[in-house]
Order: sequence, then structure tokens, then C-alpha cells
Amino acid sequence: MNKVYGSAAEALDGLLSDDMLIAAGGFGLCGIPELLLEAIKESGVKDLTFASNNAGVDDFGIGILLQTKQVRKMISSYVGENAEFMRQYLSGELELEFNPQGTLAERMRAAGHGIPGFYTKTGVGTVIAEGKEHKDFPTGPNGEAETYIMEEGIFADLSIVKAWKADETGNLVFRKTARNFNPPAAMCGKTCVVEVEEIVPTGSLDPDSIHLPGIYVHRIIQGEHEKRIEQRTIREA
Repeated sequence: MNKVYGSAAEALDGLLSDDMLIAAGGFGLCGIPELLLEAIKESGVKDLTFASNNAGVDDFGIGILLQTKQVRKMISSYVGENAEFMRQYLSGELELEFNPQGTLAERMRAAGHGIPGFYTKTGVGTVIAEGKEHKDFPTGPNGEAETYIMEEGIFADLSIVKAWKADETGNLVFRKTARNFNPPAAMCGKTCVVEVEEIVPTGSLDPDSIHLPGIYVHRIIQGEHEKRIEQRTIREA
């Protein structure tokens, strides 16, 4: 089975539709699947729901899809640095489901392992817990009960992620902090499309250096990527 495609548009061909749920990797401006996001923008699909740690910035990452009004809902942890996101949310044009970062990552990872839900203490007693199932578990040394809330796994229609290297079978290596949200995002989609900086021959990656096995990966593209600095701070001369 050939997993390598010539472009982002080719790799997404037949996978996109209105109203779909897409899990996107990336953290801040690090590890964002920018080529795939641009291809989604050019496709014209709309009313999308994105599960992603953040929404990029105004002109990069998911931010480019906010500009074109193609996103209906965000499932996110951090939504700063994006003026258009703020404008749409405050005006009621964009739906937002807040998730603590660890909970969001675990919701993706759980779905990738076929786990439909799990209990967590994170968010108990806050707006995060509103409308969710609560359950007490004996966790203290003397059997004292503590309250947990149920969180559901995120089963996405499509995963789009960015990796550093891939071999031709889809085994992936992520670079530094790009490893945080990309692996769980890749795992939770029915189909996973990955963009990488380099594709190497099968068998050339050290098995101990592989961060995500190719069983989760369906399509791969290689391309040039922009290296952005989120907050540039310099010392006065």
C-alpha cells in the first residue's frame, strides 16, 4: 500500500466534507500541519469542528480557516494570540468547548486506543464539569471518596499532523516539542494524513527512535515548512 502522495491536496482527496470533526496536531506555532491546513482552506469545506490545543494565530495554522469562516466549533485548551478567534467567539459566530490540556490530550489518546471515556479529577468544581457525569471513587488511605468527572474520547473523522521524519510505511519521528499533541491527534482519527520534512527509506529509522508506528498513518506528504518564532524577545543593544 503506497502511503506517499505528491501534495497536500492529493493526500486529502476524497477525505474532506462539510461538518466533519478534524483533530489537528501542534502546540502554539510548533508542529502545525500548515500545508494540510492550507489545502483544507483551498478545498472550501465549511462548518468544521477542530480538536486542537490552540487555534494558531490570525494568519497561520487554524487561524487561516477562521478568517474564511470555515470553522464552526473549536475544542481547545488555549485560544489566545488570535484576535479573529476572540472576535468570532465574543460575537457568537464560533462555538468553543474548553478542555484542560491534559484532558484534551487524553481524550485523543483514549480514542486512539478504543477507549470511549475515562474519569478525571481535573475540572471538578469548575465550569468544565457542568453537564458531565460525576462519580465518587475511594482513593484516600482510609477509603475517603473523591469526585471525578467523565470525559469522552475524541473520535475524529480525520487527523492532520506534522512530523519531522517518516519512512515510507508511515513510522514517524517528531522533533522536540512537536511531539506533544501530534501523536495523540494522529491516533484518534479514522484517517490520518501527515506532512513531514523528510521521507526516508523503509528500514532506515532506528526502531527505538520511532515515536508513532505507521499503523496509525494512512497518507504522507513531504514539503517545505515555515519556521516561526511565537514570541520574539531580544535584548536591547
